[in-house]
Amino acid sequence: ATLRSNTMDPNLASSTILCCECGASIQANPANMCVSCLRSRVDITEGIPKQGTIYFCKFCERYLQPPSTWTSCTLESRQLLGICLKKLKGLNQVRLVDATFVWTEPHSKRIKVKLTIQKEVFSSTILQQIFVVEFIVHNQMCGECQRRQASDFWQAVVQIRQKIDHKKTFFYLEQILLRHPTVHASALRIKEIHDGLDFFYGSKSEARTLVDFLLATVPSRYQTSQRLISHDTHSNTFNYKYTFSVEIVPICKDDVVCLPPKLAQSCGNISPICVCLRVSSTIHLIDPTTLKTAEISSSLYWRTPFESLSSSRRLTQYTVIDIDPVRPQPRTSSFKYILSDVCVAKTDELGMPDSQLFAKTHLGHLLNPGDTLLG
Repeated sequence: ATLRSNTMDPNLASSTILCCECGASIQANPANMCVSCLRSRVDITEGIPKQGTIYFCKFCERYLQPPSTWTSCTLESRQLLGICLKKLKGLNQVRLVDATFVWTEPHSKRIKVKLTIQKEVFSSTILQQIFVVEFIVHNQMCGECQRRQASDFWQAVVQIRQKIDHKKTFFYLEQILLRHPTVHASALRIKEIHDGLDFFYGSKSEARTLVDFLLATVPSRYQTSQRLISHDTHSNTFNYKYTFSVEIVPICKDDVVCLPPKLAQSCGNISPICVCLRVSSTIHLIDPTTLKTAEISSSLYWRTPFESLSSSRRLTQYTVIDIDPVRPQPRTSSFKYILSDVCVAKTDELGMPDSQLFAKTHLGHLLNPGDTLLG
């Protein structure tokens, strides 16, 4: 302990006196007592507990911050020190000068904090004292982990569906979800079914976050419904389970589609027969005979829906015999693609008479004689 004086009298600072309790020679101070005698009569740590308890969830590795907040923090971190100090009552009666951790074994379930406090005990006399508070770490499962362990508990479910035999767009969405784990990190359970995936959540807001992410990632729409589980007539509270049904457009990459006449006209008079280049937040189409491109947004698709005429699984393998770029290229062509005349033949009929076919393709920048393609 350290004794300090608020007086600025130079005569007291330079003179020595005898302690009124033990008679030891000390520097003059307003209390006229040495530090040992002053500590024996006054304990400024009285009212501050020397032991405490904090709760730790071993499943999510978070600490309980009263009253009901669980915070993720590491050992000897600033956040953990704040949680420990908030557990101590009586610190508001003294002045906290310093607080540091005392090293303990990580598996000991003990956290020690060394505190330095000051308090005015007599007139113009400040006593400073250092002491250690020991916290015992108790394991307690947080509410979110309890719901995860109870597999039957959920409040909202997001059902993702794509009604098509091949699911290239759905697989693309899975890769996006893997690159953004925070979107589905709060899911209690993920269930795979024939038409898609089901994400179960403990709250409606968490499920809505995933729905908003899906709507911004792939062209889709959703419907919501709720089912009453229980009703408290005394407090007039209702317990619902919510279902979000998300439907992804049944169009995938490399599909051949047929646009409705009005939709084709609104997209710059593009040909109704197009090829789907890719599916991202919009549907990207190209006319392989003129190289005109169009983008179909999610809202535009659901106003005028269309389906694919053929997918890549139903196409036949051909071999390129000759290819010749078209001169001049169409003015509306995309710089990424080259319109070309191509001579092909079915791979299994190669060399047979009358097996050659002539067509136009937008892949002139990729194809060479001898290459195989699907068509």
